[in-house]
Amino acid sequence: MSKIRAKDRDAVIQSLRAGVVPRVGQHLIQVGRAGELDSLLKDVDRLADGGSAFRVVVGEYGAGKTFFLNLVRGIAMERKLVTMHGDLNPDRRLHASGGQARSLYSELAKNMATRTKPDGGALQGIVEKFISQAKSEAKAKGVESEAVIREYLAELTEMVNGYDFAEVIAAYCRGFEEGNEQLKADAIRWLRGEFSTKTDARAALGVRTIVDDASVYDQLKLLARFVRLAGFGGLMVCLDELVNLYKLANTQARNANYEQILRILNDSLQGSAEGLGFVLGGTPEFLMDTRRGLYSYPALQSRLAENTFAKSGLVDLSGPVIRLSSLTPEDFFVLLQKLRHVYAYGEPEKFLLPDEAIPAFMAHCNQRLGEAYFRTPRTTITAFISLLAVIEQNPGADWRSLVGAVELAKDEGAQQDLEVEADDELASFKL
Repeated sequence: MSKIRAKDRDAVIQSLRAGVVPRVGQHLIQVGRAGELDSLLKDVDRLADGGSAFRVVVGEYGAGKTFFLNLVRGIAMERKLVTMHGDLNPDRRLHASGGQARSLYSELAKNMATRTKPDGGALQGIVEKFISQAKSEAKAKGVESEAVIREYLAELTEMVNGYDFAEVIAAYCRGFEEGNEQLKADAIRWLRGEFSTKTDARAALGVRTIVDDASVYDQLKLLARFVRLAGFGGLMVCLDELVNLYKLANTQARNANYEQILRILNDSLQGSAEGLGFVLGGTPEFLMDTRRGLYSYPALQSRLAENTFAKSGLVDLSGPVIRLSSLTPEDFFVLLQKLRHVYAYGEPEKFLLPDEAIPAFMAHCNQRLGEAYFRTPRTTITAFISLLAVIEQNPGADWRSLVGAVELAKDEGAQQDLEVEADDELASFKL
C-alpha cells in the first residue's frame, strides 16, 4: 500500500472514531463482502446499459449497511453514473401528504453527485453539460440551441410532468444564453423541488406543476432519463434508514409507503424505469416483521421472499434482497491491519502496534463481546481506533495492559494460519 494523504487519513479515522461511516476513503478499509459487491456491480452495469435495478440491503445495526451503500455509490460514480442519496427520518418519507416526501426529494437533489462532484451539488453541472452538448450540436447544424434542446427533450414529454420538466430545462437554457441568473436559479429551484406553491412556479417559469409529495417518484424517473441525455450512464438512488418506515405508528401511513416501494419494485423488475436503480438499506425487522415490516404487505412479501433452495450455507445474491453476511475472523483481522495502516498514514515504520497485538485485541473482544465483535463491527472498530489514539498520545503505555492483559495464543501454528488467510484476503480485496 502507498502512503496515505493526511486529508484522507483524518477523514477516515475521525469518522470511525465517532462511529459513523467515512464519506471518503472507503476503499482504504474495505474487506469482505466480495459476493455482495459483485452483485451490485452487475446492477451498475445494467443501469449503464439502460436497464433498471432494485435492491434491499439488510443488516443489523452496526453491520456495515451504510458503509456498503457508500462504497457502491462510489463505484457507480466511477462508472459514469449519477448518484443520489438520503436518509429517511420522520420528516422524510417515500409517501406522505404533509411535505415529507418532497423533503426527501429535496435532500436527494441536494446530494446528487457525479465523479467530478462526489460531495453533492451536481444538478446544475449536469444541466449545463446537457445544454453545452446541445449548443455544440446546434452550432454544427446552424440552428437555434433551444430547438435542439426541445428535440432532445421530446421523449420526456410523454412521461408524467415531462412537459413541464422540458419547459424548465428550456428556461434554464434561455437564462444561460441571456445571462439571466434569476431565471437559471428559478429553474434549478424547480428541479430541486424547492417551490412550495404552483402559483410561485407559474410566475417564475410559466409552468403549471411543481414537485410535490405525489410526484416524487415520477420526477426521479424523469431525472434518470435526463441524465442519460446529458451523457451519463444512469441514476442510482441510495436510501438508508428505512427502518423509520417500520417505526411509523400509523398503519395507513406505513402501508402507503410500502405501496410506493411496491410500485418502485414492479417498475424496476419489469424494466420500465430506464436507467434508474434503487438501493434501500434497512434492518432485518424492517424486512421480515410480518406485523409491521415489508413482509406485512402480502404483495411485497411474495416478491421479496428468500430463495428456498439457498440453504445450508448456499447463497443467492441475484434476488432483490441482499443480506450482509457477517465478517469472518479472517476478514476482521485484515480490517484491523488496514486500520493500523491508515492510522500510520500508510507508513509501516509508524505502526503503533506490533503484529501480535492484533490477534490479542481480537481475543480480548471475543471474550468481552462474543461473536458480535465481528458480526456488528462498529463498536469494536471504535474501540480499536481509541486504543491507537491512547498509544499515540502516551508513548510509554503498554498495549498489553490496555487490552486487558490478554495472553497471546500459544498455538503458533494456528496464529500463522490466521495470518496466511488474512494475507490472502488482503490480496483479494485490495482496491
